[in-house]
Amino acid sequence: MTYSIVGFCPKEKAWGVAVQSKFLGVGSVVPWAKAGVGAIATQSYANTSYGPDGLAYLEEGKSAQDVMQALTEPDEQRESRQVGIVDSQGNTATFTGKECYDWAGGLTGEHFAAQGNILVSAATVQALANTFANTKGSLADRLLAALESGQEAGGDKRGMQSASLLVVKEQGGYGGFNDRYIDLRVEDHEQPIEELKRLVTLHALYFQKTLQEDIASIEGVVEDDLRNELIRLDYLATSATSTNKVTDAFKTYLHAENFEMREQQTGYIDLAVLRYMKQQNV
Repeated sequence: MTYSIVGFCPKEKAWGVAVQSKFLGVGSVVPWAKAGVGAIATQSYANTSYGPDGLAYLEEGKSAQDVMQALTEPDEQRESRQVGIVDSQGNTATFTGKECYDWAGGLTGEHFAAQGNILVSAATVQALANTFANTKGSLADRLLAALESGQEAGGDKRGMQSASLLVVKEQGGYGGFNDRYIDLRVEDHEQPIEELKRLVTLHALYFQKTLQEDIASIEGVVEDDLRNELIRLDYLATSATSTNKVTDAFKTYLHAENFEMREQQTGYIDLAVLRYMKQQNV
């Protein structure tokens, strides 16, 4: 009841998994990844031990194909399993047991493995593969685009319920303290991929670094716009007109709204935050 894609980006040095399923909380079962090691998707009567065990094998230096063999050979229920693996070098492997429900199968290509079961047709896996191979952008962009195209090609026979995107890279997590660059889940939703896309957009705003072209001095039109938004959002009194009061109120807003990753030196603003403020409802 699931389709997924695991991928690697040599430029970013990032590994990831995107998945959608007619299953509650698919992100708690299918995706596994570790920076510098690889990524694994385990599904179709998923054996979740494939995640940590597979990553341990990968960390020992085994290739994706060798790990696939090490995981499936001793598993008496392997014919009901489905797995995709990408290793530290971007080598890939996919496995679909003979007892997985139709349509079921997988494809591998440069730096990706795509697989699915109980699908409308093979077109979903082909769409995952084609889109990942031909989409430009970050690994997260490519995985999410692939997931969306897989659904457009037919997707899960039983419909949609949950989706997940996991991307890891060294010091990619909040504050650089772990490798969880993106770890987002939609547990139960009528349109899980659309909701996942919304969360990814928010993630970029809250966690990604400020673009140089978005740094602006708080003066002129920018200051006027910022003052108006702070007043509208009840962070500044209408009588508080000085620049110092505006910058102080803006600092309060940043910390209250968890935008500390977007905070600039005093007197400057990340325009992405101002754009977000203009979209906020009171």
